[in-house]
Amino acid sequence: MNRNAFLKRSALSAAALASMPAFAHFSTKNEKDEKILDPKIVRKGEGKKVNVIGDQQTFKLTSEDTNGLFTLIEEVNPPGTMIPPHVHTNEDEIFKVLEGELEVTVGEQTTILKAGDLAFAPKNVPHSWKVVGDQDCKTILSVFPAGLELMFEELGNLPPGPPDFPKVADMESPLSPNN
Repeated sequence: MNRNAFLKRSALSAAALASMPAFAHFSTKNEKDEKILDPKIVRKGEGKKVNVIGDQQTFKLTSEDTNGLFTLIEEVNPPGTMIPPHVHTNEDEIFKVLEGELEVTVGEQTTILKAGDLAFAPKNVPHSWKVVGDQDCKTILSVFPAGLELMFEELGNLPPGPPDFPKVADMESPLSPNN
């Protein structure tokens, strides 16, 4: 390709790229139905703290913050803390370990996650976890779509003592399509 042809094509490509931001606001979603969201900064130690059957959670972003798209929860738990096998019928979960070690079972696979590792637990797949090792485990739990935090809040309001797991198993996210 000669120099003039190259410059002409480059100029046309640049013009096309420059015009793209004008079209970027178009969306397939009905924007009238979506709430305009405010930016949010959540500092270390901030958020709503909930004890969910022994799992110490801090809600960082909720369905209200994200227009129902996702929930972000920080969990910090000592060794031995665990959540038994269970299934979510509406939500996918991602567990990302920041500190410590977390034994995770998703479906038939069990592994130990260390800082920087993550596990994906899709909806309708049994999963469980347990903090292992000799230090607290800090995990970020991402939930898609949002709403599971409402069930977690309900679980946090259960009376003290061992939970009634059959009753817990019957609870669903209030935003679940089954409700």
